[in-house]
Amino acid sequence: MIDLRNESLDELKELFLSMGEKPFRAGQLFRWIARGTVDFDEITDLPLALRLKLASQGSLSNMVAEKVQISTKDGTRKYLFRLSDGLTVETVLMKYDYGNTVCVSSQVGCGMGCGFCASSLDGLRRNLTAGEMLGQYLEAARDIGEKITHIVVMGTGEPFANYDNLCKFINLVHHKDGLNLGLRNITVSTCGLIPQMEKFAKDFPQVNLAVSLHAPTNQLRSSLMPINATYPVEEVLAACRKYTKTTGRRITFEYALIEGVNDSPELIDLLAQKLRGMLCHVNLIPLNQVTESGLSGTKRKIALELQARLESKGISATVRRELGTDIDGACGQLRQKTKLSNN
Repeated sequence: MIDLRNESLDELKELFLSMGEKPFRAGQLFRWIARGTVDFDEITDLPLALRLKLASQGSLSNMVAEKVQISTKDGTRKYLFRLSDGLTVETVLMKYDYGNTVCVSSQVGCGMGCGFCASSLDGLRRNLTAGEMLGQYLEAARDIGEKITHIVVMGTGEPFANYDNLCKFINLVHHKDGLNLGLRNITVSTCGLIPQMEKFAKDFPQVNLAVSLHAPTNQLRSSLMPINATYPVEEVLAACRKYTKTTGRRITFEYALIEGVNDSPELIDLLAQKLRGMLCHVNLIPLNQVTESGLSGTKRKIALELQARLESKGISATVRRELGTDIDGACGQLRQKTKLSNN
């Protein structure tokens, strides 16, 4: 069966031509997919015979919400989606004053092995298709019955390790005949895969980029993030400077504050020194609880003091608002769960 959510408009045109149908029908189906329809009977501007033919060859639904948790603190929703092959992935829907944001996963599991993040605990199972990334957005929007205005690709997985599917997903949500979501309303996070960062700057200069840094020294960053052995701090920062020069866009550095590990004033001063003169912003994130890591997050009071310390040195900084912590839906808490009883 063809996953119709995974098809671009051009691919749908080719499909319709192969079925002996007029290619303009592809645009009609593409728009219905963007509305989140999962029932061929709803596509009333397609002839019944064509709908039956499509239903015999393709599917409009590529995942099922097995569980939805809603935070009693802030209304954040966490979805456990079961994919067509039985694997599961988590997605988070957050409500802000400016609109709804969905945090999309790009892989089932993660192979980066960061020591403070739940997503890597079970390793990488597989990449998600562009259609499965789109499905997370569509299913969340269908659930709340509201428009989702922003996407952050910050869920489970390293997006740049799934580069081709990531790019196709961005093109699907941005297409004027589909969701028509502005590129500046999309943010992609990476742990610093330099070749893909350089390519992304040329492919999508308007999409926001966030880089998980978490430490200003190679020794400390390597202890937290194995990827630093391949792409050390100095090379990542050089790539970030190149990115801002290429795109003219500010880059965001994510810095998970871990009590007694990377939250000393001296390390924050070193961070400020290394970022001086760069078009950037630092997002300080008090580490959210992941039992297996044995690590604790910096107290919010201290985090605010470190924010002020960075700003006093000319570095724009904020402390991330905590959303979904009571449902394990906050930054670093998503994981690939296959046993529903463990959620």
